[in-house]
Amino acid sequence: MLKRKAYDRLVQWKQASNGSTALLVEGARRVGKSTLVSTFGTHEYRSYMVIDFFLATDEVKDYFLEMRNDLDSLFLYLSTYYGVELYERESLIVFDEVQAFPQARGLIKYLVEDGRYDYIETGSLLSIKQNIRGILIPSGEETFELNPLDFEEFLWAMGERQLADLIRSCFEKSRPLPNNLHSRAMRLFREYMLTGGMPKPVDVYVQQRKFAPVDREKRQILSLYRNDVARFAHGYEFKVTSVFDGIAGQLSKHEKKFTLASLDKSARMRSYEEAFFWLADARIADICYASNDPSVGLGLSQDQTALKCYMADTGLLVSMAFSDTSETDDGVYRAILRGDIGLNEGMFTENIVAQMLRANGHRLFFYSQSGKKDGEERMEIDFLIVRPYADAAMKPRISPLEVKSPRQYGTTSLDRFKELFKKRVGTQYVLHTKQMSVEGSRIYLPLYMGFCL
Repeated sequence: MLKRKAYDRLVQWKQASNGSTALLVEGARRVGKSTLVSTFGTHEYRSYMVIDFFLATDEVKDYFLEMRNDLDSLFLYLSTYYGVELYERESLIVFDEVQAFPQARGLIKYLVEDGRYDYIETGSLLSIKQNIRGILIPSGEETFELNPLDFEEFLWAMGERQLADLIRSCFEKSRPLPNNLHSRAMRLFREYMLTGGMPKPVDVYVQQRKFAPVDREKRQILSLYRNDVARFAHGYEFKVTSVFDGIAGQLSKHEKKFTLASLDKSARMRSYEEAFFWLADARIADICYASNDPSVGLGLSQDQTALKCYMADTGLLVSMAFSDTSETDDGVYRAILRGDIGLNEGMFTENIVAQMLRANGHRLFFYSQSGKKDGEERMEIDFLIVRPYADAAMKPRISPLEVKSPRQYGTTSLDRFKELFKKRVGTQYVLHTKQMSVEGSRIYLPLYMGFCL
């Protein structure tokens, strides 16, 4: 299995919880939830049982319905059916794809209170109405989101642990990498951007170092997502599909806010909110909202009607961008890798920064001013996060982030943002392809250091 940071999170849960809570691992289909949890069960428990509710028979589901008040019998039947011996306080029971059978999730509270075994649930679309109808959300449930591999994990997979450690060390010390290592890190980062962080494509790339088979794996995942829309987006499949198909086109524009008029001239956000929610809940897309009057509580001024929609995995976005052909050969990928193809790379770099921020637990916000109102200056800040600020005794401040292409660029929006919001603003970041440098409270970061923010 590819080494995942999430494994350590599972170990921490086991030690801290000691059976007092269940852990719900949320994430997109094919992001590696089942593999991660099975590996955890193998190494950390005397035995473990996986009940996959996508595959479970009606007989197994009937056990949960008929024996919910007789846990002794429930465990006996499950142990016999799956051929797994269960040991008190030494066994893990996994409810895989629990959204396919919400009644099992509704039983978690009582299973945890029983205290005999540990429980992990995995799933996506866990907040969609049909997946919570008729159940109470368990009170003894912790949640954890599994994201695609970040760049640091990709470096581990590529056998570049020392480089990963050096990047993190240089970020913490505000020092640039030596030029040759900077070039190497940027090359690997571009490989990561094209491959993405879904485990199977990463594993294929690590083994073969070819993009064509990676692209085939990514297209299979995209096909799976489309099938999920048809199966689970009951009543609004068309809207979900329209938004999903529109992501690449929207991000290729200079103004990356999602424009519903491009889908339907009469479309209004209130009628499409559920489609964006569905894609976010499935962990297929990451939604970035405008913060109109940003402060440390960015969500307090969130504008639900102004948003950007990113793919949760940039590698999948790359394959979507070339979906006009049945497959994308290795030559096209290598041309992108070398920068020899006329392509708007800004859509990929901004998407991958969004992906890295989400992996570190940041909600996504941006700031925008059109400059059309009297006394208003035009401003576009790609992302806003909150970080401790050294010049304010490490109190939290807003950190604006700008993502820049390899071409010449200016920082007028950052200057205007700092002037407008003054003491609310802390460290400002410019993420670009060049070396790290520091100019007062503004830090120019190479893109590969984004996983450190």
